[in-house]
Amino acid sequence: MMNKQDKVYVAGHRGMVGSAIVRKLQAEGYTNIVTRTSKETDLREQKAVRDLFAREKPDQVFLAAAKVGGIQANNVYRAQFLYENLMIESNIIHAAYESGVKKLLFLGSSCIYPKMAPQPLKEESLLTGPLEQTNEPYAIAKIAGIKLAESYRRQYGCNFISAMPTNLYGPNDNYDLNNSHVLPALIRKFHTAKVTKAPSVEVWGTGSPMREFLHVDDLADACHFLMEHYDEELFLNIGTGEDLTIKALAEMIQDIVGYTGELKWNTDKPDGTPRKLMDVGRLHSLGWRHRIGLREGIAAVYAEFAKSELARV
Repeated sequence: MMNKQDKVYVAGHRGMVGSAIVRKLQAEGYTNIVTRTSKETDLREQKAVRDLFAREKPDQVFLAAAKVGGIQANNVYRAQFLYENLMIESNIIHAAYESGVKKLLFLGSSCIYPKMAPQPLKEESLLTGPLEQTNEPYAIAKIAGIKLAESYRRQYGCNFISAMPTNLYGPNDNYDLNNSHVLPALIRKFHTAKVTKAPSVEVWGTGSPMREFLHVDDLADACHFLMEHYDEELFLNIGTGEDLTIKALAEMIQDIVGYTGELKWNTDKPDGTPRKLMDVGRLHSLGWRHRIGLREGIAAVYAEFAKSELARV
């Protein structure tokens, strides 16, 4: 069990996931939360991370820091995605061991699974086949993080656990069309088209891939739940257990935004993995389920986006 007086370090607190975890901890009454911006502590640098842990000596660690992006960013910046994520997770996990952290949660991604793994994706499918090529470097880095946590547990007895979230959305998402994920990209595209009265919106791919989406506040709730109730070696999937086609998602966002123009599918662009649905049976058996429905969540996110600077076209 986490103690409200524990010192809790949230790595990546400015990102979508990290900021949601901080909100959750604050709502639960935690007041001793350690955060550092990338300018204050470069997590890619081992000495900087070691110095941080030696100085702060956190009791609990949420490892949510990562270099992230959509299909295009993953495919173009392959070396950066592999190198930076390997450095971040290696430095933090090792420093957590050295400083005697009580418990650490490493957060990965559903892209760790083989491209053609049986659906829904079970934890046992890890390393059973080739990865999706467009995001292979990022996936390999995240698999390494899982194995690091697992290995430090086996060799040193560290209580390091891992969780693999499905596709996420929510406050503090990335809306940059060059490297964002599909859901925020569609929100921005449809909003811009609505404001500018554009006759059509281009959407990448065929619209046929199936995707699952989880609100980041639900993820933060699940992370806190696992830190309180889970101490096993096997990583756990975090998701809703429900999916829909990209076409259905696009039409839902179009309706929520209120854009009445045409959708044009650019089939020259990649679809990515055909389907990524998480098997969340293990998580459900522990007693946790998501609370925020997809349409409800997107509507809330769009209402927030519409008030932001990014919405000004």
